[in-house]
Amino acid sequence: MTPEEKKAHFHKVRMERKKAQIDAAIARADNEKGLLLVITGNGKGKSTSGFGMVARALGHGLKVGVCQFIKSRTDTGEEAFFNAQPKCEWHVLGDGFTWDTQDRAGDIATSERGWEVATKMLTDPSYDLVVLDELTYLLSYDYLDKELVLNTLSERPEMQHVVVTGRSAIAELRELADTVSDIKDEKHAYKSGIKAQKGFDL
Repeated sequence: MTPEEKKAHFHKVRMERKKAQIDAAIARADNEKGLLLVITGNGKGKSTSGFGMVARALGHGLKVGVCQFIKSRTDTGEEAFFNAQPKCEWHVLGDGFTWDTQDRAGDIATSERGWEVATKMLTDPSYDLVVLDELTYLLSYDYLDKELVLNTLSERPEMQHVVVTGRSAIAELRELADTVSDIKDEKHAYKSGIKAQKGFDL
């Protein structure tokens, strides 16, 4: 057997073993339920990942609701695109970044109004997917009652999926989640003095 034939043989053996393991894992995962996904960490791409799932859900003809809690701008590419989709309801509910507002009482009031919008979605089984963009800040800054939020997430319709994004997800939210992704930066263009780019960041 030549070196290339040996390499091909060992590759086939490894892949056969791997396929058997994956097939067995897929066979064991036979439950269906609405999932809670938390995408947190300091890295870029948390909201973008959530919006990717919006596209996936819409591609399957599902109804989607999006609540953006911190961002206040309404000129982003994702909003322009998804807001035009008939099965996507998009709400920009923030007043801007907290370091811009510098008004804790105002931020709390805005957060509470925004949570009322989110609660309507989280109690309505017609929404298949709800994205709560940057909700983590409202919990870590104590803008919203933690128990109220966690209870609402726990008691949502059985098959409703929820994606929560933002830095510094609190431990209780991580514990409640079915899946937690912690996004980390290795490099970021902003740190090299490059501003947010249209169609890439906005």
